[in-house]
Amino acid sequence: MSSLWWSLRLRREAASVPLARQLLLSSMASAGVDPDVAYDMCLALSEACANAVEHGSTAGDMAGAYRVSAYLEGNRCRIEVADTGPGFPAGYAPARCANEAESGRGLFLIESLADHVRFRNRPGHGGAVVSFDKVLARRDGHLMTAS
Repeated sequence: MSSLWWSLRLRREAASVPLARQLLLSSMASAGVDPDVAYDMCLALSEACANAVEHGSTAGDMAGAYRVSAYLEGNRCRIEVADTGPGFPAGYAPARCANEAESGRGLFLIESLADHVRFRNRPGHGGAVVSFDKVLARRDGHLMTAS
């Protein structure tokens, strides 16, 4: 079975979010991933990218940028978004958000859509890393094949 992976370095601009989302959606369509599962992962990716755009920094090794990596292998998709912002406070864990909350809903949404989520800081570099994965459902037994 083939695998597919890609990594992008994107500017910390709102316009970069749809680019990452479209690339993931196209990758998942090529792999025959069920559209509902693909939509969930694209929504989670959008939230992670929006956080990187909002909270990232113009300093560090990725000045004014953030990185998105996606791995589709077998029946699993793993996504990682890294920025150079202040990172997560020690012991950070997203709390359940009240409907009125103005922030924090994105990370809670990512946790709700993915099977496994990890929030951590980039050691030695500064910044936050959000990684999440999901077991993929395929359309009609479709398997990703090399072309």
